[in-house]
Amino acid sequence: MDRKIKLIWDFRGPEGFRTAEHHEKHLKEFITMEKLPLDITGHEQLNEMHSLAYMVVNEKDMITVRDTLKPHRGEVYTDN
Repeated sequence: MDRKIKLIWDFRGPEGFRTAEHHEKHLKEFITMEKLPLDITGHEQLNEMHSLAYMVVNEKDMITVRDTLKPHRGEVYTDN
């Protein structure tokens, strides 16, 4: 089974949550356009000054997606 990687974009400041929410829409569009096999995205507010948007990709697709979309960081994804 292919490992899954969570690619993360950080947004800071008072408008960070709205920006992360909007960024997720673009991530969903990218998944559709590129016909990626996973459709796992999200956004969350860590505190009032730091939010993030993310998408999950199979490890084999990670380098291509990373080089195209330039996430700020990534981590191994577990769906617990």
